[in-house]
Amino acid sequence: MNPINKVNQVRIASPLLSGLLYAFVMMAAGTLIVSLLLLWSNVQESSLPTYGKIVHGLSIFIGGWVAGKRSGSRGWYQGGILGALYAVTVGIVGFLAFDNSLNWAALALLGGAFAAGALGGMLGVNTRK
Repeated sequence: MNPINKVNQVRIASPLLSGLLYAFVMMAAGTLIVSLLLLWSNVQESSLPTYGKIVHGLSIFIGGWVAGKRSGSRGWYQGGILGALYAVTVGIVGFLAFDNSLNWAALALLGGAFAAGALGGMLGVNTRK
């Protein structure tokens, strides 16, 4: 029997799409962790919006990091666009599922998402070998 010399790997070519995938996977993992924290500890549900913002911020930062690392240049641009797309996607889901409207808080989320993604993208470009 011959050994397998090369295994085909699935790799997303676009740094933006791979960063978005990482960001949404991190969001799902963060949501699960916060849910378990609420279940197994004395944390009150009133602090849930703060934890939600932390999870979103870290997810966007990590997604920007991946996008910047994979792009190799203009990490702030790749990460910022990733953050904006993430915020728009979350805003659309909020509008369709919960009937949220466009307000100043949503625009602040968009600006914060752009900044977190841009910071992650800048650091991601600089960690590339």
